[in-house]
Amino acid sequence: MPLIIAELKLPLQAEESSLNQIAARALGVGESDLRSLILRRSSLDARKKQDIFFSCTVEVTLSGKLEAALLQKGLRNVSEACFAPPVEPELGECPLPAPIIVAGMGPAGLFAAYQLANYGYRPILLERGEAVEARSRAVEGYFSGAGLNEQSNVMFGEGGAGTFSDGKLTTRIKDPRAHTVLDILAQFGAPQGIRTAAKPHIGTDKLIQTVRNMRLEILRLGGDIRFGAQLTGIEQKDGRVCAVRVLHAGKEDMIPCAACILATGQGARDTYQLLYDMGLELQQKEFAVGVRVEHPREVIDAAQFGAMAGHPRLGAAEYHLAGRQGDRGVYTFCMCPGGVVIASASGAMQVVTNGMSDFARGAAQSNAAIVVQVRAGDYRSAHPLAGLRFQQELEQAAWRLGGGDGTAPAQRICDFMANSAQSSFGAVRPTYRPGVRAESLQRCLPDFVAQGIREGILQFGRKLHGFGMGDAVLTAVESRTSAPVRIVRQEDGQATRLKGLYPVGEGAGYAGGIVSAAVDGLRAAQRLMALYRPA
Repeated sequence: MPLIIAELKLPLQAEESSLNQIAARALGVGESDLRSLILRRSSLDARKKQDIFFSCTVEVTLSGKLEAALLQKGLRNVSEACFAPPVEPELGECPLPAPIIVAGMGPAGLFAAYQLANYGYRPILLERGEAVEARSRAVEGYFSGAGLNEQSNVMFGEGGAGTFSDGKLTTRIKDPRAHTVLDILAQFGAPQGIRTAAKPHIGTDKLIQTVRNMRLEILRLGGDIRFGAQLTGIEQKDGRVCAVRVLHAGKEDMIPCAACILATGQGARDTYQLLYDMGLELQQKEFAVGVRVEHPREVIDAAQFGAMAGHPRLGAAEYHLAGRQGDRGVYTFCMCPGGVVIASASGAMQVVTNGMSDFARGAAQSNAAIVVQVRAGDYRSAHPLAGLRFQQELEQAAWRLGGGDGTAPAQRICDFMANSAQSSFGAVRPTYRPGVRAESLQRCLPDFVAQGIREGILQFGRKLHGFGMGDAVLTAVESRTSAPVRIVRQEDGQATRLKGLYPVGEGAGYAGGIVSAAVDGLRAAQRLMALYRPA
Protein backbone atom coordinates (compact mmCIF):
# COMPACT_ATOMS: atom_id res chain seq x y z
CA MET A 1 0.00 0.00 0.00
CA PRO A 2 1.48 3.44 -0.93
CA LEU A 3 2.43 5.94 1.75
CA ILE A 4 1.32 9.55 2.11
CA ILE A 5 3.90 12.09 3.28
CA ALA A 6 2.51 15.49 4.26
CA GLU A 7 4.18 18.86 4.83
CA LEU A 8 7.25 18.32 2.71
CA LYS A 9 9.08 21.62 2.31
CA LEU A 10 9.92 22.41 -1.32
CA PRO A 11 12.07 25.58 -1.47
CA LEU A 12 10.92 28.31 -3.83
CA GLN A 13 14.03 27.91 -5.98
CA ALA A 14 13.78 24.10 -6.19
CA GLU A 15 12.16 22.19 -9.04
CA GLU A 16 9.35 19.72 -8.43
CA SER A 17 11.73 16.89 -9.35
CA SER A 18 13.54 17.60 -6.06
CA LEU A 19 10.63 16.05 -4.18
CA ASN A 20 12.09 12.57 -4.70
CA GLN A 21 15.17 13.51 -2.72
CA ILE A 22 13.18 15.43 -0.10
CA ALA A 23 10.73 12.54 0.38
CA ALA A 24 13.50 9.98 0.69
CA ARG A 25 15.21 12.13 3.32
CA ALA A 26 11.95 12.44 5.28
CA LEU A 27 11.58 8.64 5.27
CA GLY A 28 15.23 7.94 6.02
CA VAL A 29 15.69 5.81 2.90
CA GLY A 30 17.70 6.09 -0.27
CA GLU A 31 16.24 7.89 -3.27
CA SER A 32 16.61 4.63 -5.23
CA ASP A 33 14.19 2.96 -2.78
CA LEU A 34 11.31 5.08 -4.13
CA ARG A 35 9.51 3.25 -6.89
CA SER A 36 7.17 6.15 -7.64
CA LEU A 37 6.16 9.57 -6.34
CA ILE A 38 2.98 11.48 -7.14
CA LEU A 39 2.34 15.06 -6.02
CA ARG A 40 -1.10 15.14 -4.42
CA ARG A 41 -1.25 18.68 -3.05
CA SER A 42 0.85 21.84 -3.03
CA SER A 43 0.27 25.07 -1.14
CA LEU A 44 2.35 28.22 -0.92
CA ASP A 45 3.54 29.09 2.58
CA ALA A 46 4.48 32.78 2.70
CA ARG A 47 3.98 33.37 6.42
CA LYS A 48 7.68 34.13 6.78
CA LYS A 49 8.60 36.41 3.90
CA GLN A 50 12.29 35.58 4.27
CA ASP A 51 11.52 31.86 3.85
CA ILE A 52 8.75 31.29 1.29
CA PHE A 53 8.26 27.68 0.21
CA PHE A 54 5.72 25.16 -1.07
CA SER A 55 4.23 22.74 1.44
CA CYS A 56 3.63 19.50 -0.44
CA THR A 57 1.79 16.25 0.14
CA VAL A 58 3.04 13.31 -1.91
CA GLU A 59 2.14 9.68 -2.44
CA VAL A 60 5.09 7.30 -2.64
CA THR A 61 5.50 3.58 -3.23
CA LEU A 62 8.39 1.46 -1.98
CA SER A 63 8.82 -2.26 -1.55
CA GLY A 64 6.05 -3.79 0.53
CA LYS A 65 8.38 -4.78 3.38
CA LEU A 66 9.95 -1.33 3.51
CA GLU A 67 6.55 0.40 3.61
CA ALA A 68 5.44 -1.80 6.51
CA ALA A 69 8.66 -1.12 8.41
CA LEU A 70 8.33 2.63 7.94
CA LEU A 71 4.72 2.60 9.16
CA GLN A 72 5.80 0.77 12.32
CA LYS A 73 8.27 3.57 13.06
CA GLY A 74 5.41 6.06 13.40
CA LEU A 75 7.19 8.77 11.43
CA ARG A 76 5.76 12.25 11.67
CA ASN A 77 3.43 13.21 8.74
CA VAL A 78 3.68 9.69 7.24
CA SER A 79 0.58 7.54 6.90
CA GLU A 80 -0.81 4.70 4.86
CA ALA A 81 -2.65 5.83 1.74
CA CYS A 82 -6.31 4.91 1.86
CA PHE A 83 -8.26 5.32 -1.37
CA ALA A 84 -12.00 4.90 -1.58
CA PRO A 85 -12.89 3.32 -4.92
CA PRO A 86 -14.91 5.61 -7.20
CA VAL A 87 -18.62 5.14 -6.62
CA GLU A 88 -20.67 4.67 -9.74
CA PRO A 89 -24.13 6.28 -9.57
CA GLU A 90 -27.00 3.88 -9.04
CA LEU A 91 -29.51 3.74 -11.88
CA GLY A 92 -33.19 3.33 -11.12
CA GLU A 93 -35.46 0.57 -12.32
CA CYS A 94 -38.28 2.69 -13.78
CA PRO A 95 -37.80 3.80 -17.37
CA LEU A 96 -37.55 7.55 -17.82
CA PRO A 97 -41.08 8.58 -18.93
CA ALA A 98 -40.09 11.96 -20.40
CA PRO A 99 -36.90 14.03 -20.76
CA ILE A 100 -35.16 15.63 -17.80
CA ILE A 101 -34.98 19.40 -18.22
CA VAL A 102 -31.97 21.31 -16.92
CA ALA A 103 -32.72 25.04 -16.80
CA GLY A 104 -29.57 27.15 -16.66
CA MET A 105 -26.04 26.51 -17.88
CA GLY A 106 -23.91 27.81 -15.03
CA PRO A 107 -21.75 25.31 -13.10
CA ALA A 108 -24.71 23.59 -11.43
CA GLY A 109 -26.68 23.11 -14.63
CA LEU A 110 -23.66 22.31 -16.80
CA PHE A 111 -22.40 19.57 -14.50
CA ALA A 112 -25.88 18.14 -13.94
CA ALA A 113 -26.42 17.93 -17.69
CA TYR A 114 -22.97 16.41 -18.26
CA GLN A 115 -23.60 13.74 -15.62
CA LEU A 116 -26.97 12.85 -17.12
CA ALA A 117 -25.66 12.79 -20.69
CA ASN A 118 -22.67 10.67 -19.68
CA TYR A 119 -25.05 7.93 -18.55
CA GLY A 120 -27.37 8.04 -21.54
CA TYR A 121 -30.22 10.20 -20.18
CA ARG A 122 -30.13 12.71 -23.07
CA PRO A 123 -31.17 15.79 -21.04
CA ILE A 124 -32.61 18.96 -22.54
CA LEU A 125 -30.46 21.87 -21.40
CA LEU A 126 -32.06 25.33 -21.57
CA GLU A 127 -30.04 28.56 -21.42
CA ARG A 128 -31.55 32.02 -21.84
CA GLY A 129 -28.20 33.45 -22.93
CA GLU A 130 -25.89 32.61 -25.80
CA ALA A 131 -23.16 30.04 -26.36
CA VAL A 132 -19.91 31.18 -24.78
CA GLU A 133 -18.35 32.37 -28.06
CA ALA A 134 -21.24 34.72 -28.90
CA ARG A 135 -21.65 35.58 -25.24
CA SER A 136 -18.02 36.71 -25.04
CA ARG A 137 -18.63 39.09 -27.95
CA ALA A 138 -21.75 40.48 -26.25
CA VAL A 139 -19.84 41.04 -23.01
CA GLU A 140 -16.95 42.77 -24.76
CA GLY A 141 -19.45 44.94 -26.63
CA TYR A 142 -21.00 46.02 -23.33
CA PHE A 143 -17.61 46.78 -21.83
CA SER A 144 -16.81 48.87 -24.92
CA GLY A 145 -19.98 50.94 -24.63
CA ALA A 146 -22.22 49.20 -27.16
CA GLY A 147 -25.03 48.65 -24.64
CA LEU A 148 -26.21 45.75 -22.48
CA ASN A 149 -27.68 42.57 -23.93
CA GLU A 150 -30.17 41.73 -21.18
CA GLN A 151 -30.31 38.05 -22.16
CA SER A 152 -26.59 37.42 -22.73
CA ASN A 153 -24.10 39.13 -20.42
CA VAL A 154 -21.78 38.47 -17.48
CA MET A 155 -24.65 36.91 -15.50
CA PHE A 156 -26.55 35.07 -18.25
CA GLY A 157 -25.18 32.65 -20.82
CA GLU A 158 -23.21 29.45 -21.19
CA GLY A 159 -20.95 28.91 -18.19
CA GLY A 160 -22.84 31.26 -15.88
CA ALA A 161 -21.37 34.17 -13.93
CA GLY A 162 -18.28 32.17 -13.00
CA THR A 163 -17.03 32.22 -16.60
CA PHE A 164 -16.18 35.92 -16.32
CA SER A 165 -14.34 35.81 -13.01
CA ASP A 166 -11.04 34.66 -11.59
CA GLY A 167 -12.32 31.09 -11.85
CA LYS A 168 -11.51 30.19 -8.25
CA LEU A 169 -12.01 26.53 -7.41
CA THR A 170 -11.45 26.63 -3.66
CA THR A 171 -14.30 25.29 -1.58
CA ARG A 172 -15.00 24.47 2.04
CA ILE A 173 -17.32 21.56 1.33
CA LYS A 174 -16.05 18.05 2.08
CA ASP A 175 -18.15 16.26 -0.52
CA PRO A 176 -15.92 13.84 -2.52
CA ARG A 177 -17.69 15.04 -5.67
CA ALA A 178 -15.53 18.18 -5.39
CA HIS A 179 -12.58 16.11 -6.61
CA THR A 180 -14.75 14.82 -9.44
CA VAL A 181 -15.49 18.40 -10.49
CA LEU A 182 -11.78 19.23 -10.65
CA ASP A 183 -11.06 16.08 -12.65
CA ILE A 184 -13.80 16.88 -15.15
CA LEU A 185 -12.61 20.45 -15.58
CA ALA A 186 -9.04 19.26 -16.15
CA GLN A 187 -10.32 16.67 -18.63
CA PHE A 188 -11.96 19.40 -20.71
CA GLY A 189 -9.11 21.87 -20.88
CA ALA A 190 -8.56 23.49 -17.49
CA PRO A 191 -4.91 23.60 -16.33
CA GLN A 192 -3.84 20.23 -14.92
CA GLY A 193 -2.44 21.94 -11.82
CA ILE A 194 -5.95 22.44 -10.44
CA ARG A 195 -5.84 18.81 -9.31
CA THR A 196 -3.03 19.48 -6.81
CA ALA A 197 -3.05 23.22 -6.03
CA ALA A 198 -4.39 24.14 -2.60
CA LYS A 199 -5.94 27.28 -4.09
CA PRO A 200 -6.70 26.34 -7.70
CA HIS A 201 -8.02 28.80 -10.25
CA ILE A 202 -8.69 28.67 -13.98
CA GLY A 203 -9.12 32.24 -15.18
CA THR A 204 -11.61 33.55 -17.71
CA ASP A 205 -9.45 32.76 -20.75
CA LYS A 206 -9.20 29.05 -19.83
CA LEU A 207 -12.79 28.79 -18.59
CA ILE A 208 -14.24 29.89 -21.91
CA GLN A 209 -12.56 27.00 -23.72
CA THR A 210 -13.30 24.50 -20.96
CA VAL A 211 -17.00 25.34 -20.93
CA ARG A 212 -17.17 25.06 -24.72
CA ASN A 213 -15.54 21.61 -24.63
CA MET A 214 -18.04 20.38 -22.03
CA ARG A 215 -20.91 21.61 -24.20
CA LEU A 216 -19.57 19.75 -27.24
CA GLU A 217 -19.27 16.56 -25.22
CA ILE A 218 -22.84 16.84 -23.91
CA LEU A 219 -24.02 17.20 -27.50
CA ARG A 220 -21.91 14.23 -28.62
CA LEU A 221 -23.47 12.12 -25.86
CA GLY A 222 -26.98 12.93 -27.09
CA GLY A 223 -27.93 15.91 -24.96
CA ASP A 224 -30.08 18.66 -26.46
CA ILE A 225 -28.84 22.21 -25.76
CA ARG A 226 -31.07 25.18 -26.59
CA PHE A 227 -29.62 28.68 -26.35
CA GLY A 228 -31.82 31.76 -26.24
CA ALA A 229 -34.38 29.61 -24.39
CA GLN A 230 -35.83 31.33 -21.31
CA LEU A 231 -37.87 29.43 -18.73
CA THR A 232 -41.23 31.20 -18.44
CA GLY A 233 -43.43 28.67 -16.67
CA ILE A 234 -43.59 25.31 -14.89
CA GLU A 235 -46.62 23.08 -15.38
CA GLN A 236 -47.65 20.60 -12.72
CA LYS A 237 -50.07 17.72 -12.37
CA ASP A 238 -51.00 16.17 -9.02
CA GLY A 239 -48.26 18.17 -7.31
CA ARG A 240 -45.50 17.08 -9.68
CA VAL A 241 -43.71 18.84 -12.53
CA CYS A 242 -45.00 17.59 -15.87
CA ALA A 243 -43.78 20.24 -18.34
CA VAL A 244 -42.02 23.58 -18.65
CA ARG A 245 -42.85 26.59 -20.77
CA VAL A 246 -39.97 28.14 -22.68
CA LEU A 247 -39.70 31.36 -24.66
CA HIS A 248 -37.48 30.80 -27.70
CA ALA A 249 -37.15 32.98 -30.80
CA GLY A 250 -40.24 34.96 -29.77
CA LYS A 251 -42.42 31.87 -29.43
CA GLU A 252 -43.45 30.08 -26.23
CA ASP A 253 -43.23 26.29 -26.36
CA MET A 254 -44.36 23.60 -23.94
CA ILE A 255 -41.85 20.81 -23.24
CA PRO A 256 -43.08 17.72 -21.34
CA CYS A 257 -40.60 16.47 -18.73
CA ALA A 258 -40.14 13.94 -15.96
CA ALA A 259 -38.31 16.47 -13.77
CA CYS A 260 -36.65 19.86 -13.92
CA ILE A 261 -33.27 20.71 -12.41
CA LEU A 262 -33.59 24.44 -11.77
CA ALA A 263 -30.15 26.05 -12.06
CA THR A 264 -31.09 29.52 -13.25
CA GLY A 265 -28.60 31.48 -11.12
CA GLN A 266 -29.03 34.40 -8.76
CA GLY A 267 -29.44 36.98 -11.53
CA ALA A 268 -32.74 35.51 -12.76
CA ARG A 269 -35.07 37.72 -10.74
CA ASP A 270 -37.98 36.90 -13.02
CA THR A 271 -37.60 33.21 -12.11
CA TYR A 272 -37.83 33.98 -8.39
CA GLN A 273 -41.02 35.95 -9.10
CA LEU A 274 -42.38 33.05 -11.15
CA LEU A 275 -41.80 30.62 -8.28
CA TYR A 276 -43.34 33.01 -5.76
CA ASP A 277 -46.42 33.45 -7.93
CA MET A 278 -46.71 29.65 -8.16
CA GLY A 279 -46.81 29.43 -4.37
CA LEU A 280 -43.46 27.73 -3.89
CA GLU A 281 -41.71 28.14 -0.57
CA LEU A 282 -39.07 30.85 -0.67
CA GLN A 283 -37.11 32.32 2.23
CA GLN A 284 -35.14 35.48 2.81
CA LYS A 285 -31.40 34.84 2.98
CA GLU A 286 -28.69 37.06 4.39
CA PHE A 287 -25.87 38.09 2.08
CA ALA A 288 -23.30 40.91 1.84
CA VAL A 289 -22.82 44.06 -0.22
CA GLY A 290 -20.10 46.65 -0.72
CA VAL A 291 -17.64 47.92 -3.30
CA ARG A 292 -14.63 46.78 -5.33
CA VAL A 293 -11.19 48.04 -4.27
CA GLU A 294 -8.22 48.26 -6.67
CA HIS A 295 -4.54 48.49 -5.73
CA PRO A 296 -1.39 48.33 -7.80
CA ARG A 297 -0.52 44.66 -8.04
CA GLU A 298 3.07 45.42 -6.97
CA VAL A 299 1.82 46.91 -3.67
CA ILE A 300 -0.10 43.74 -2.79
CA ASP A 301 2.74 41.50 -3.99
CA ALA A 302 5.27 43.37 -1.81
CA ALA A 303 2.96 43.23 1.21
CA GLN A 304 2.56 39.46 0.91
CA PHE A 305 5.94 38.35 -0.44
CA GLY A 306 8.38 41.02 0.73
CA ALA A 307 11.70 40.96 -1.12
CA MET A 308 10.62 37.85 -3.05
CA ALA A 309 7.82 39.74 -4.83
CA GLY A 310 8.10 39.31 -8.57
CA HIS A 311 9.61 35.82 -8.38
CA PRO A 312 8.30 33.90 -11.42
CA ARG A 313 7.07 30.98 -9.31
CA LEU A 314 4.99 33.21 -7.05
CA GLY A 315 2.80 35.06 -9.50
CA ALA A 316 0.34 37.67 -8.26
CA ALA A 317 -0.34 37.65 -4.52
CA GLU A 318 -3.72 36.85 -2.99
CA TYR A 319 -5.27 37.99 0.26
CA HIS A 320 -8.37 37.36 2.32
CA LEU A 321 -9.09 39.77 5.15
CA ALA A 322 -11.85 39.82 7.74
CA GLY A 323 -12.91 42.25 10.43
CA ARG A 324 -15.93 43.53 12.36
CA GLN A 325 -18.13 46.58 12.44
CA GLY A 326 -19.90 46.13 15.73
CA ASP A 327 -21.68 42.80 15.45
CA ARG A 328 -21.50 42.74 11.63
CA GLY A 329 -18.84 40.97 9.66
CA VAL A 330 -16.75 42.95 7.14
CA TYR A 331 -14.51 41.00 4.79
CA THR A 332 -12.85 40.88 1.40
CA PHE A 333 -14.49 38.66 -1.17
CA CYS A 334 -13.61 37.15 -4.55
CA MET A 335 -10.09 38.60 -4.70
CA CYS A 336 -8.69 38.83 -8.25
CA PRO A 337 -4.89 39.09 -8.31
CA GLY A 338 -3.62 40.77 -11.46
CA GLY A 339 -7.14 41.36 -12.73
CA VAL A 340 -9.71 44.01 -13.58
CA VAL A 341 -13.05 45.25 -12.25
CA ILE A 342 -15.90 44.43 -14.61
CA ALA A 343 -19.50 45.47 -15.25
CA SER A 344 -21.86 42.66 -14.25
CA ALA A 345 -25.34 44.13 -14.76
CA SER A 346 -28.01 41.82 -16.14
CA GLY A 347 -30.82 44.32 -16.59
CA ALA A 348 -31.68 47.92 -17.29
CA MET A 349 -30.82 50.67 -14.78
CA GLN A 350 -28.24 48.57 -12.92
CA VAL A 351 -24.61 49.11 -12.06
CA VAL A 352 -23.06 45.94 -10.65
CA THR A 353 -19.34 45.29 -10.18
CA ASN A 354 -17.32 42.09 -10.04
CA GLY A 355 -13.72 41.03 -10.59
CA MET A 356 -12.13 39.08 -13.42
CA SER A 357 -8.66 37.62 -14.07
CA ASP A 358 -7.08 35.54 -16.79
CA PHE A 359 -5.16 32.43 -15.80
CA ALA A 360 -1.82 34.27 -15.83
CA ARG A 361 -3.12 36.99 -13.50
CA GLY A 362 -0.81 39.38 -15.27
CA ALA A 363 -2.71 42.68 -15.17
CA ALA A 364 -1.13 45.70 -13.46
CA GLN A 365 -3.71 45.95 -10.65
CA SER A 366 -5.31 43.57 -8.19
CA ASN A 367 -8.84 43.92 -6.88
CA ALA A 368 -11.29 42.48 -4.39
CA ALA A 369 -14.70 43.23 -2.98
CA ILE A 370 -14.99 44.81 0.47
CA VAL A 371 -18.40 43.73 1.71
CA VAL A 372 -20.52 44.16 4.81
CA GLN A 373 -23.03 41.63 6.12
CA VAL A 374 -26.65 42.42 5.37
CA ARG A 375 -29.29 40.94 7.65
CA ALA A 376 -32.91 40.19 6.97
CA GLY A 377 -33.90 43.03 9.30
CA ASP A 378 -32.18 45.47 6.93
CA TYR A 379 -34.75 44.60 4.25
CA ARG A 380 -37.51 46.32 6.26
CA SER A 381 -40.00 43.72 5.05
CA ALA A 382 -40.87 40.10 5.75
CA HIS A 383 -41.63 39.41 2.07
CA PRO A 384 -39.54 36.48 0.75
CA LEU A 385 -38.26 38.64 -2.12
CA ALA A 386 -37.44 41.69 0.02
CA GLY A 387 -33.72 40.94 -0.26
CA LEU A 388 -33.96 41.12 -4.05
CA ARG A 389 -35.59 44.53 -3.76
CA PHE A 390 -32.88 45.73 -1.36
CA GLN A 391 -30.27 44.52 -3.85
CA GLN A 392 -32.04 46.17 -6.78
CA GLU A 393 -32.32 49.50 -4.97
CA LEU A 394 -28.55 49.51 -4.40
CA GLU A 395 -27.85 48.79 -8.06
CA GLN A 396 -30.23 51.50 -9.21
CA ALA A 397 -28.69 54.00 -6.78
CA ALA A 398 -25.25 53.25 -8.24
CA TRP A 399 -26.73 53.63 -11.73
CA ARG A 400 -28.11 57.05 -10.95
CA LEU A 401 -24.93 58.22 -9.22
CA GLY A 402 -22.88 57.02 -12.18
CA GLY A 403 -24.87 59.22 -14.52
CA GLY A 404 -27.54 56.83 -15.76
CA ASP A 405 -25.56 55.43 -18.71
CA GLY A 406 -23.88 52.34 -17.23
CA THR A 407 -20.89 54.31 -15.94
CA ALA A 408 -20.01 53.33 -12.38
CA PRO A 409 -19.39 55.74 -9.48
CA ALA A 410 -15.85 55.49 -8.10
CA GLN A 411 -13.77 57.25 -5.45
CA ARG A 412 -10.26 57.24 -4.02
CA ILE A 413 -9.90 55.65 -0.58
CA CYS A 414 -8.54 58.84 0.97
CA ASP A 415 -11.64 60.81 -0.09
CA PHE A 416 -14.01 58.02 0.93
CA MET A 417 -12.44 57.70 4.36
CA ALA A 418 -12.74 61.47 4.92
CA ASN A 419 -16.27 61.49 3.47
CA SER A 420 -15.15 64.43 1.37
CA ALA A 421 -15.87 65.46 -2.19
CA GLN A 422 -14.20 63.27 -4.78
CA SER A 423 -10.95 64.60 -6.22
CA SER A 424 -9.22 63.37 -9.36
CA PHE A 425 -7.80 59.85 -9.50
CA GLY A 426 -4.11 59.39 -8.78
CA ALA A 427 -1.69 56.50 -9.19
CA VAL A 428 -4.47 53.91 -9.49
CA ARG A 429 -6.60 54.23 -12.62
CA PRO A 430 -10.00 52.51 -12.47
CA THR A 431 -10.23 49.49 -14.79
CA TYR A 432 -14.05 49.27 -14.85
CA ARG A 433 -15.50 49.52 -18.33
CA PRO A 434 -17.49 51.14 -19.90
CA GLY A 435 -16.06 53.75 -17.51
CA VAL A 436 -16.32 55.45 -14.12
CA ARG A 437 -17.49 58.78 -12.80
CA ALA A 438 -15.79 60.39 -9.80
CA GLU A 439 -18.46 60.63 -7.10
CA SER A 440 -18.87 60.31 -3.35
CA LEU A 441 -19.91 56.69 -2.79
CA GLN A 442 -21.64 57.61 0.46
CA ARG A 443 -24.48 58.84 -1.76
CA CYS A 444 -25.33 55.37 -3.10
CA LEU A 445 -24.60 53.19 -0.06
CA PRO A 446 -26.68 52.65 3.10
CA ASP A 447 -25.00 54.25 6.10
CA PHE A 448 -24.22 50.93 7.77
CA VAL A 449 -22.53 49.66 4.60
CA ALA A 450 -20.44 52.81 4.12
CA GLN A 451 -19.38 52.81 7.77
CA GLY A 452 -18.62 49.09 7.66
CA ILE A 453 -16.37 49.57 4.64
CA ARG A 454 -14.50 52.38 6.44
CA GLU A 455 -14.03 50.19 9.50
CA GLY A 456 -12.86 47.36 7.28
CA ILE A 457 -10.29 49.50 5.48
CA LEU A 458 -8.82 50.63 8.79
CA GLN A 459 -8.62 47.08 10.12
CA PHE A 460 -7.32 45.59 6.87
CA GLY A 461 -4.64 48.26 6.62
CA ARG A 462 -3.22 47.05 9.94
CA LYS A 463 -3.04 43.50 8.61
CA LEU A 464 -1.82 44.14 5.05
CA HIS A 465 0.68 46.94 4.48
CA GLY A 466 -0.53 49.37 1.83
CA PHE A 467 -4.16 48.28 1.81
CA GLY A 468 -5.33 51.72 2.92
CA MET A 469 -3.23 53.65 0.38
CA GLY A 470 -4.97 56.91 -0.46
CA ASP A 471 -4.91 56.45 -4.23
CA ALA A 472 -6.52 52.99 -4.15
CA VAL A 473 -9.87 53.13 -5.96
CA LEU A 474 -13.30 52.02 -4.74
CA THR A 475 -15.98 51.29 -7.38
CA ALA A 476 -19.64 50.72 -6.50
CA VAL A 477 -21.59 48.62 -6.13
CA GLU A 478 -20.73 44.96 -5.33
CA SER A 479 -24.19 43.54 -4.77
CA ARG A 480 -24.18 39.91 -5.93
CA THR A 481 -21.95 38.10 -3.51
CA SER A 482 -24.69 35.48 -3.13
CA ALA A 483 -28.42 35.15 -3.58
CA PRO A 484 -30.62 37.00 -1.06
CA VAL A 485 -33.28 34.28 -1.54
CA ARG A 486 -33.38 30.55 -0.84
CA ILE A 487 -35.68 28.19 -2.71
CA VAL A 488 -36.58 25.78 0.07
CA ARG A 489 -36.04 22.12 -0.71
CA GLN A 490 -36.40 18.79 1.09
CA GLU A 491 -33.68 16.35 2.10
CA ASP A 492 -34.11 14.57 -1.23
CA GLY A 493 -33.36 17.78 -3.12
CA GLN A 494 -36.90 18.44 -4.36
CA ALA A 495 -38.71 21.72 -3.76
CA THR A 496 -40.90 21.47 -0.68
CA ARG A 497 -44.14 22.20 -2.53
CA LEU A 498 -43.48 20.67 -5.94
CA LYS A 499 -42.19 17.18 -6.64
CA GLY A 500 -39.86 16.79 -9.56
CA LEU A 501 -38.41 20.31 -9.21
CA TYR A 502 -34.79 20.28 -8.06
CA PRO A 503 -33.50 23.79 -7.21
CA VAL A 504 -29.69 23.81 -7.27
CA GLY A 505 -26.66 26.05 -7.17
CA GLU A 506 -26.06 29.62 -6.09
CA GLY A 507 -29.40 30.84 -7.41
CA ALA A 508 -31.25 28.36 -5.21
CA GLY A 509 -29.26 29.52 -2.18
CA TYR A 510 -27.29 26.29 -1.67
CA ALA A 511 -23.82 27.00 -3.06
CA GLY A 512 -21.09 29.61 -2.90
CA GLY A 513 -18.77 29.22 -5.86
CA ILE A 514 -18.00 27.20 -8.97
CA VAL A 515 -17.13 23.92 -7.25
CA SER A 516 -19.92 23.87 -4.67
CA ALA A 517 -22.47 24.79 -7.36
CA ALA A 518 -21.16 22.06 -9.68
CA VAL A 519 -21.33 19.52 -6.84
CA ASP A 520 -24.91 20.54 -6.13
CA GLY A 521 -25.77 19.94 -9.78
CA LEU A 522 -24.07 16.54 -9.79
CA ARG A 523 -25.96 15.56 -6.64
CA ALA A 524 -29.33 16.45 -8.19
CA ALA A 525 -28.53 14.51 -11.36
CA GLN A 526 -27.54 11.44 -9.34
CA ARG A 527 -30.75 11.61 -7.34
CA LEU A 528 -32.75 11.51 -10.54
CA MET A 529 -30.61 8.73 -11.94
CA ALA A 530 -31.42 6.67 -8.83
CA LEU A 531 -35.13 7.03 -9.67
CA TYR A 532 -35.07 6.32 -13.39
CA ARG A 533 -33.06 4.33 -15.88
CA PRO A 534 -32.34 5.87 -19.29
CA ALA A 535 -35.16 5.55 -21.79
